[in-house]
Amino acid sequence: MDTICLSDRTRPEPWNKGKLIGQKPPLKAREVWSIRIRLQIADHKRDLALFNLAIDSKLRSCDLVRLRVGDLWIGGEIRHRAKLLQSKTGAPVQFEVTPQTRAALEDWRSFKGLAPQDWLFPSRKDPSRHITTRQYARIVDRWVSMIGLQKSAYGTHSLRRTKATIIYRKTGNVRAVQLLLGHTKLDSTVRYLGVELEDALELAESIEL
Repeated sequence: MDTICLSDRTRPEPWNKGKLIGQKPPLKAREVWSIRIRLQIADHKRDLALFNLAIDSKLRSCDLVRLRVGDLWIGGEIRHRAKLLQSKTGAPVQFEVTPQTRAALEDWRSFKGLAPQDWLFPSRKDPSRHITTRQYARIVDRWVSMIGLQKSAYGTHSLRRTKATIIYRKTGNVRAVQLLLGHTKLDSTVRYLGVELEDALELAESIEL
């Protein structure tokens, strides 16, 4: 199973202490749109950029928060496809940046006045540091709570799994999802998606003898 990577700081107490742990479900398409619309209406530029990029990139939280502006921008324009070395495996992974995500990122960068060497999502207390995985987890809690979901049932991996799960359900192409998630082994992707058993059960339920 894909595991949550460690944050950049050593903490005496894990962020998920006292919370339900295990496989977190992905968001449904309507839930993605519900969160996105609320962030747009509230004009939460950072959160909208962070949310959209989390869905598109399918990155682990530790890789998402450590992105710099220069990782996505080249020659004054946002890359349509970006590439990053994963901190957990050291292997490269590529991801797409859709038009709506590019628009949100441009809006956020312009508003914040970020330079290429700056963290894409800097800490509000100390701009020389990026937001931590713990802060990101709290932000995700806020997102799911505002559309009426139980925050203990979801987590940062819910966003990582969301688009990957939708792609699998539409195509059945596990290999494609493996590449998008940056998994080194195909069986890791199968376990991570957790959908093959569900698909088998749905097929069995449709057969009457």
